[in-house]
Amino acid sequence: MKTQMVSTVIAFTLFATSISGCNKDMIAPNITIPENVVTYKMPGEEEEHEGTWLQWPHKYTYGQQVPKRYDPIWVAMTKALHEGEIVHIVAYDETEKNRITQLLRDANVEMAKIDFLIAKTDDVWSRDNGPIFVRDKNDNLIISNWKFNGWGNRADYQFDNQIPFHVSNAIGVSKVDIEMVLEGGAIEVDGYGTLMATRSSILNTNRNPGLTQEQAEAFFKHYLGVTNFVWLDGIAGQDITDYHIDGFARFAQGNVLLTHAREYMLSPGEHEVLSSAQNAKGELYKRVELPIAIKAEGSYMNYYVGNRTVVVPNYDESTDAEANEIIQKLYPNRKVVGINVLELWKDGGAIHCVTQQQPK
Repeated sequence: MKTQMVSTVIAFTLFATSISGCNKDMIAPNITIPENVVTYKMPGEEEEHEGTWLQWPHKYTYGQQVPKRYDPIWVAMTKALHEGEIVHIVAYDETEKNRITQLLRDANVEMAKIDFLIAKTDDVWSRDNGPIFVRDKNDNLIISNWKFNGWGNRADYQFDNQIPFHVSNAIGVSKVDIEMVLEGGAIEVDGYGTLMATRSSILNTNRNPGLTQEQAEAFFKHYLGVTNFVWLDGIAGQDITDYHIDGFARFAQGNVLLTHAREYMLSPGEHEVLSSAQNAKGELYKRVELPIAIKAEGSYMNYYVGNRTVVVPNYDESTDAEANEIIQKLYPNRKVVGINVLELWKDGGAIHCVTQQQPK
């Protein structure tokens, strides 16, 4: 499981020294920098989905307490999302599939909207290790299979790293294997050519030793179709992810940049980066601030946009209603569903961390 991310939203310190330098001679072996041309494009999360991928919690890595704590959250997410799309569930084995099926039936979930893939997993964070869907120049759906190494070899990942391979075989969508290490939660795209990320995660020596920012941008341009970049320093070592972007800054509706208030954000310099961020057309984003759940020190930023619903992490605090209302105004044609994620937040993540969209 991810380690606790509580302070990742509240307390920011100096830019960490473990980020890789810019020495091209230090680049990780067997990495070939792609041509600096757009070949694939990643659709925005708000575009229509065929479905959503979840890796269901099980007992085989961290024990029986994990499904006991997590099952209600996964059932609630499935129930909210299956109203508008297929929910693809990765189950560890047939026994787990049967257990999950019973949980969903007990919750009156329409099983015709549920699809199962039997595959072993180490953990639940499908945003980070799951398939990242893109389209090629002919508009064909492709799985971009980035390497996953357990957030810099901090956690077991051998099973999780194989999930894009299993998904590709299961749904008959071709994949392109990419030599760069990347977690899906480390990037945020607006769907119109801009990518936002932190150097502390992307350029960390525990992922891609020696990879420079320019080289990382070449990968993103080629495989994700982005040409404009918003980089924040972040804090390496602040949590297991080395500060993923999806916990504190998100794009919405193409022209909105969601952040927290200055006192809950990065250093003043990074606040200024977000305040002056421009899209691929050179236009400033409209900034919208989300509150922080004070007792839990929880982020509402880690929500997920489905076809009919927007699933928002809630923390059983008064700020839940405020955050839900702000997000509802951003998505007037979708229904905001708040789900209590306190048990998941204890282990370092929320809704966006455990979901992965498959475009229509």
